[in-house]
Amino acid sequence: MIAVRVRRHLFTASTVIVLALPLAIFTPLQALQFDASRIQQSARASYGQQGAETVSRWLAMLSQQHGQPESAQLKAVNSFWNATVRGGEDAVIWKQADYWATPLETLGKRWGDCEDFVIGKYFSLVHVGVPAEKLRFIYVRARLGGLGSSQTIAHMVLGYYSSPDAEPLVLDSLTSSIVPASQRRDLTPVFSFNAQGVYVAGAAQAPVERISRWRNLLVRMEREGFRP
Repeated sequence: MIAVRVRRHLFTASTVIVLALPLAIFTPLQALQFDASRIQQSARASYGQQGAETVSRWLAMLSQQHGQPESAQLKAVNSFWNATVRGGEDAVIWKQADYWATPLETLGKRWGDCEDFVIGKYFSLVHVGVPAEKLRFIYVRARLGGLGSSQTIAHMVLGYYSSPDAEPLVLDSLTSSIVPASQRRDLTPVFSFNAQGVYVAGAAQAPVERISRWRNLLVRMEREGFRP
């Protein structure tokens, strides 16, 4: 049974439906620890020396951010991923319609789609100490071509909530700026989720099939050296 409760806030203070899904869907990825040596070995085995060096730079950046203010951590992590990885589509990168790459896979190829950027930033921030409940995967429609345009694409960003009812800051692969959601008028939120539930604006239909990709992602990450 899916429990439904009402909360205010997806992007704005509008009422949204919060679906508390069975815990099996939300395997606690935020509990994963990094086995740095094994992760580097996995990167070298799969992506060669260049992949291993990219992963090493990532781990070094994370080490430097431990104990820093969350505002500094957000900037460092967002800048690293946006500068290191180039954007692409799963059909080209992975020959699949929709594939959630692990951080190691994305860094090994230095290529990923919007979801891969969000996954990488999420695990980076949780690793350096940002509470997982402050972070949310947010699916949006992103407008292309300026204010007068009606062209949109499906897109994902990472939302950072300083408190449960705060306006989120948006970490986006399309821009290096981290700004409050109200300043991103090109984005229209569709739904968001984290380990606490799924947040769906004005609807009670949760896209469970997409959120269940978390479990497959976790299995592959454990094989690479990310362990519970």
